[in-house]
Amino acid sequence: MNQSALLRPDWTPATIALMVLGFVVFWPLGLAMLAYIIFGERLRGFKRDANSTADSFFAGCRRSRDRYRPHFTTGNVAFDDWRKAELDRIEEERRKLDEMREEFDNYMRELRRAKDQEEFDRFMRDRRNAKRDDNGPVAEFQTP
Repeated sequence: MNQSALLRPDWTPATIALMVLGFVVFWPLGLAMLAYIIFGERLRGFKRDANSTADSFFAGCRRSRDRYRPHFTTGNVAFDDWRKAELDRIEEERRKLDEMREEFDNYMRELRRAKDQEEFDRFMRDRRNAKRDDNGPVAEFQTP
C-alpha cells in the first residue's frame, strides 16, 4: 500500500490516528486534519478553480498595466519598434497557448464525461442482465 492511499481524505485508521494525535499535540493540527478528512475531496477542484481565477486576474492586471502605463522608450526608434513587435508577437503566442489550454481542458472534461457515461451504461446493462437471469421471487404454491 502506498503512502497516498494511507492519507486519502477519508475516515481511515491512519487519518483518524493523525487527527487524534493532532488534537493531543496542538488542537489546530487536529482541526486541520478533521477539515482534510471532511473536505479533502473538494481540495483538488478548489485548487484548480483558485489557480484559474488567479491566472485570469493577473492576466487582466497585465493587460490593464499595458493599457494605462506608457511604454518605456529608449530613444532609439528602430529598437522601440522591434521591441513592440516582439512583445506583440509574444502576447499573440500567449493568447494562442491560452486558447489551446482551454480546448484541451474542454477535451479532457468531455473525455471524462464520456468515460463516466460508458461506465454508467455498463452498470445499467449489467444490472438489467442480472435481473433477467434472476427468476424473481419463488411463487408460493397455490391450491386449486
